[in-house]
Amino acid sequence: MALHAPVLVLKDSLKRESGARVHHANIQAAKAVADIIRTTLGPRSMLKMLLDAGGGIVVTNDGNAILRELDLAHPAAKSMIELSRTQDEEVGDGTTSVIVLAGEMLHVAQAFIDKNYHPTVICRAYTKALEDAVAVLDKIAMSVDVNDRGTMLGLVKSCISTKFTSQFGDLIADLAIDATTTVGVDLGQGIREVDIKKYIKVEKVPGGQLEDSNVLKGVMINKDVVAPGKMRRKIVNPRIILLDCPLEYKKGENQTNAELMKEEDWEVLLKMEEEYIENICAQILKFKPDLVITEKGLSDLACHFLSKAGVSAIRRLRKTDNNRIAKACGATIVNRPEELQESDVGTRAGLFEVKKFGDEFFSFIVDCKEPKACTVLLRGASKDLLNEVERNLQDAMSVARNILKNPKLLPGGGATELTVSASLKQKSSSIEGIEKWPYEAAALAFEAIPRTLAQNCGLNVIRTMTQLQGKHANAENAWVGIDGSTGEIVDMKDRKIWDSYNVKAQTFKTAIEAACMLLRIDDIVSGIKKKQPPGSGPSQQKPTIETEGDADNEQMIPE
Repeated sequence: MALHAPVLVLKDSLKRESGARVHHANIQAAKAVADIIRTTLGPRSMLKMLLDAGGGIVVTNDGNAILRELDLAHPAAKSMIELSRTQDEEVGDGTTSVIVLAGEMLHVAQAFIDKNYHPTVICRAYTKALEDAVAVLDKIAMSVDVNDRGTMLGLVKSCISTKFTSQFGDLIADLAIDATTTVGVDLGQGIREVDIKKYIKVEKVPGGQLEDSNVLKGVMINKDVVAPGKMRRKIVNPRIILLDCPLEYKKGENQTNAELMKEEDWEVLLKMEEEYIENICAQILKFKPDLVITEKGLSDLACHFLSKAGVSAIRRLRKTDNNRIAKACGATIVNRPEELQESDVGTRAGLFEVKKFGDEFFSFIVDCKEPKACTVLLRGASKDLLNEVERNLQDAMSVARNILKNPKLLPGGGATELTVSASLKQKSSSIEGIEKWPYEAAALAFEAIPRTLAQNCGLNVIRTMTQLQGKHANAENAWVGIDGSTGEIVDMKDRKIWDSYNVKAQTFKTAIEAACMLLRIDDIVSGIKKKQPPGSGPSQQKPTIETEGDADNEQMIPE
């Protein structure tokens, strides 16, 4: 037994060394990703110019938009990029903060890995720090009245002040609040559901000025009526019917052959087709609609019958657009014309109008009474500008949605992180055992956000951080932070620099949980086959000679 012991020890030390090496590589990869977008945090942040896969140019300071374009080989770096995407999908803001915080959490863990701390111990301390951090957030959070437009405007403005469009003042914040309050649905018990993806469509039309952008009380679609000369392009208080079926002769599911014996049978066949279409149109016209919209095709004959009755028609509309129109004008999408009822007709729209922008025609169904879907029309000088405005608008709408869902505020400008850091430092003295040190390191890691803000303002970082730590000592002055525009240390309530509770809580949870996950990785195993160097292809390999023994191992092909 004594002979084998040294071998066992040697194996164990090799394993530990290999684990430490992987930890170092993961931490370095995470720090590299954090360093890429560190400069895009705060109002005085830098922009990044990216070349995307299609050869186009993207100019942005949105963390998620930047990382989305990166093609990184290291798996740990890829998982860091996933964090940003998760944050964007969940709360729509804080995509840069979450990467910076996760990078810092891993950076402070490196010292403990070097001292042979077990990753599980570090993770336990981090999890405890996260629980205490969320408790601090609950303590300093401030409730807000969602019906007070001034407060909501200030909040959304402070959240998008770090974005490129902050130079256009209240415009984006106004658009975001109008859009989200329009589509909000009360689920009872004070909960509001706001579905940005389904019911808010952002239409970018180059030309005009950014100030011409507005939220339509209804829906705009990039379609013209089927027969522009014969059909009306402007209808006041239209009756709208939405269909999900083709208004043309039904074709068989499979290939159909018809054998005609007489010449008259051909005419009978054509007449049957005509009568079928006429019958469908009659069923629709029974309800006296002004506008018929279908997701499928619409034949020339159906177009003739509808235009003859003075009905405008639009065909081949997207399913998502049709759903939005249904929500806006109160119509129900019908699958078969014979099942139409009076209650399916949409009557809440005030105006249907076709307008021309540039070379394209757009149909507007607007002035709806209590619409539950809307379109945000963005105008601007160039495509690049419009793309960036759209990204910022998505963030602003997400912030407005978060406040409607959970109306609680936290201080911005790094004040929240400093308060959390000070509270955790105080609490670390009461923690016993080996977990005390990683817990304290997690408390220090939270200071990465205010430190980065100070760096991006061009301030003296050490002096600013010392002043801030002095103000926050003993967990006092919870609302004191950095004004990212001027670099002054001020009360965030006075400057109206706020953050949404949902965004902050999600940032902390995502960052710490991801740091724990990366720390617990001790080996990276690749399942990808390496490319063979040229000249060593299958033709170069020696031919294999089968033996009798191999024949027994082959699988029999079933007869």
